[in-house]
Amino acid sequence: MTIPEITVAELSGRLSAGAVTLFDVRNPDEFEVARVPGAVLIPLGQVPDRVAEFPTAGEVLVICKSGGRSAQAVEFLRDRGVDAVNIAGGTMAWVSAGYPVESGGLS
Repeated sequence: MTIPEITVAELSGRLSAGAVTLFDVRNPDEFEVARVPGAVLIPLGQVPDRVAEFPTAGEVLVICKSGGRSAQAVEFLRDRGVDAVNIAGGTMAWVSAGYPVESGGLS
């Protein structure tokens, strides 16, 4: 299966346009250090048990640290009818490009 991907520049544009659902599949400790604003945390290991939380209408964007875990999540979700798209380069690429990040504990 080919994993559809977009760049962090494309992610930034889609976030600016609004109505984008972004899931972060890293571990909670990684998520607390730095994350794309508005991302929803569902660690990769929890994706199978929480698949119902991913919308089946519209595109779902998935990010991790560098793109590997999110690609696994995208493949899993697409097999279940979710229009999931990987973020190439992940949070590291987002931070390296100078885009804004959130940090701190989960509410």
